[in-house]
Amino acid sequence: MEEFTPAVDNTVRMYACGPTVYDYGHIGNFRTFVAVDILRRFLLQSGHKLQHVMNITDVDDKIIRNAARDKKTVQEYTRKYEDAFLEDMGSLNLERPEQLVRATEHIQQMAEFIAALEKKGIAYRTEDGSYYFRIAKFPEYGKLSKKDFAGMEVGARVDVDEYEKDNARDFALWKAPKEGEAFWESPIGPGRPGWHIECSVMAMKYLGESLDLHAGGEDLTFPHHENEIAQSESLTGKTFARHWMHVRFLLVEGEKMSKSLGNFYTLRDLLVKGHKASSIRFLLTSVPYRKQLNFTFAGLEQGAKSVDRLRTFDARMRMTQLPAGTNPMAQEAAAKAKQEMRAGLEDDLNTARASAAIFDMVREANTLADRGELREGDKASLLEALQQFDEIFAVIKDDDAEKMKSAMEWARAHGIATAPGTAGSGISDEEVNQLIEERNAAKKARDFARSDAIRKQLADAGILVEDTKDGIRWKRK
Repeated sequence: MEEFTPAVDNTVRMYACGPTVYDYGHIGNFRTFVAVDILRRFLLQSGHKLQHVMNITDVDDKIIRNAARDKKTVQEYTRKYEDAFLEDMGSLNLERPEQLVRATEHIQQMAEFIAALEKKGIAYRTEDGSYYFRIAKFPEYGKLSKKDFAGMEVGARVDVDEYEKDNARDFALWKAPKEGEAFWESPIGPGRPGWHIECSVMAMKYLGESLDLHAGGEDLTFPHHENEIAQSESLTGKTFARHWMHVRFLLVEGEKMSKSLGNFYTLRDLLVKGHKASSIRFLLTSVPYRKQLNFTFAGLEQGAKSVDRLRTFDARMRMTQLPAGTNPMAQEAAAKAKQEMRAGLEDDLNTARASAAIFDMVREANTLADRGELREGDKASLLEALQQFDEIFAVIKDDDAEKMKSAMEWARAHGIATAPGTAGSGISDEEVNQLIEERNAAKKARDFARSDAIRKQLADAGILVEDTKDGIRWKRK
């Protein structure tokens, strides 16, 4: 690890590898995207400005193949999955980057980049019109992944984007079209870009020749990021990215996620099964990005309880009327939580340490409140610490029902069975509050039959109503 500072002024120029839109995003993808979102939010909370670029890979071998199979253009095929990805980002409260850029909108710039590499003798054209990067011309190849390629076979190459892990040979920059395949006309001839060239071109177009930070999943370290470095630094002679962030894979119930094992889940699969988006986000943040996360359904249930505990505490602080004054113990708990959360996130985004700090504060504050020792003047400090936490973790606002409703509507439209007993009614906060007002009016009028009927209506919609001495509290199941 090394201390992170932007190269110029206070603006962080950050590039994060985005999705390849040939299918719906799975939870492994979203672990990376959530980790990048945590980083983004923390940089902003720390007072930095951001120029954050994320690519949409809307052309590669799978996309070309699947679009041809479905008799669609590349754009027609990918737009469905791009739209779904952006909806999924919203479900997980991922902030949009400043710029979201598509590979297909930068093909001409990619061709010009390749032509410049050829002019320097680093790229070469093959008989079929494809272009390859000559790895032997970049002696530092392997410096990111720490692989030793001293004995590699010079000039050997592979034609496909789906590389073997230990492939250290010349890689494709541009692929001449095969019969029946989609292609683009360009200054270097007809074809389509290789997988790696897009990120070099788009990163440097929007962020300059040297980035402050480049992020992505650990599977991209080699060959993708290694090849980005080779291409970019061969052309510019400058450091491509000053800092790198790679997010570890996740396991599912202790095993590698795989369709063959039946443990492969998209975000939409989980929502349709009745799991809350907030629980999923919380679980994905529960282990620091550099460590492997074991994603389990028991963990999802625990995540839901943890989020509910935070929401209940937030409501308690906002609704409860307390005696005037302050309690030094509560003030100290809030100050300690704020300091520890910041220290945790400054330590390589240690989300587990930051979460522990806020839950320690909640436990102590609840204990003081239960003993009648919390004071009205303590609420502002406690809520300020909670807000500091939620600016990063983004789970306290309860809009799970709306997201669940959207997922259920999508499932019905696609003929997908939903979990038995899943409410998915999408009853809004406004509707809940209106029903509670009607219930209060019925109770005052001693119309207990109507009051009970409304309580049951809310319960059937997944809303638990609690009568307390400080008023009515409600929460979603």
